[in-house]
Amino acid sequence: MDNYTIILVLLGVMVMLTVVADKIKIASPIILIIAGIGIGFLPSMPPLEIDPDIIFLLFLPPLLYDAAFNIQFKDFRENLGTISGLAIGLVFLTTAGVAVLTHYMIPGMTWPLAFVLGAILAATDAVAAISITKNLGLSKHTTTILEGESLINDASALVAYRFAIAAVQGAVFIWWKAGLTFLLLMAGGFLVGFLLGRLLMLILYYVRSSNMAVLSFMLMGPFTAYLVAEELHVSGVIAVVLLGFIIAMLKREKKFQPLMEPSKTMWEVIVYLLNGLIFILIGLEFPVVIRNIDRALFLPYIGYAFLITIVTILIRMIRVFGQRKRLEKGFHDPKLQNSRRAVRASALLSFQESVIISWSGMRGIVSLAIAIGLPKNLDDGSPFPMRDDIIFIATVVVIITILGQGLILPSIVKRVTKKEEAATQKVIVS
Repeated sequence: MDNYTIILVLLGVMVMLTVVADKIKIASPIILIIAGIGIGFLPSMPPLEIDPDIIFLLFLPPLLYDAAFNIQFKDFRENLGTISGLAIGLVFLTTAGVAVLTHYMIPGMTWPLAFVLGAILAATDAVAAISITKNLGLSKHTTTILEGESLINDASALVAYRFAIAAVQGAVFIWWKAGLTFLLLMAGGFLVGFLLGRLLMLILYYVRSSNMAVLSFMLMGPFTAYLVAEELHVSGVIAVVLLGFIIAMLKREKKFQPLMEPSKTMWEVIVYLLNGLIFILIGLEFPVVIRNIDRALFLPYIGYAFLITIVTILIRMIRVFGQRKRLEKGFHDPKLQNSRRAVRASALLSFQESVIISWSGMRGIVSLAIAIGLPKNLDDGSPFPMRDDIIFIATVVVIITILGQGLILPSIVKRVTKKEEAATQKVIVS
């Protein structure tokens, strides 16, 4: 079977399993990953290795664009402090935390290699969290924060990864240079997204009489923005996100409102297929990475992956609850009441929301793609040290977070929601 046939078969299997998952009331990502692992171990199944370039070009732009297009910009801006704290501050904090743990825990894991693994596992995958909780009635506030985080954190993780790889190659890490590079990448992505967004709006106005032309240009937009930004060595992620925000303004234009429903349907189908395929591919990758690992290291590395998962959850929890305290302090600070820095009541995090956001830090396809994209050789031609080990550990962490956290998350949501409702009724009665 060639790759095209395999992909078509996987898509068919994915659609059927998604229907089954809905009927048995289990989140589809969990079923799809388990199915992917099972399919990968079939003797007749040829190894299907993921091409990182395909992941970043085929999967990332449409998923980011769709999320940015559908998120309410007003809500995003109102929660920007929390979102940026998770998407930027937490990413670098997680990178450092995982690096410290793995450097002292895993034999042979040098500081540069530890930071590579930390950067790979720094970004969370809100697609998994939202897919798992889609029928659990998450508040709009919680969903906005989770989706907003996923719009930016990939860019932060890719920057951290770039500097970690440079350190492995022998480059000296300089904090101010890393910070400046990060700002330039973000600013460059913002500029590319803004200019292409405005250009696309002009084109759409010009071809608005042709429905097919409008839909076609809207479909090509995110891929073009990502490619142009990456060719200019700035953040393709930020470029696509800003493009989505700008094109979302067309929803208010009467001339384009009749096209919004067909556009929405088109993107729903694309995102549905890509999301499902992502989770099957994650499962399929597990049998592939097992073949490259010494059998004696199999169980120890799974143990390391469990510990890394626990540490990432703890770091995320500390960051989320710390942000909750800062918001409350800012809300009650009289000096900020009438300033631009004033914290609105709608931006505050409840205890229940903090718990759900803390537990929604699953890793996903971006972490896996970054890991598989590790160079096989260093600049001097020598093999990249511990490459297979890093890929294996990262893959196991991704699977553990989606399966483990994914299975527990619905129970947490239901429990904290019940407590919140009980507390609300108690207040009303009193």
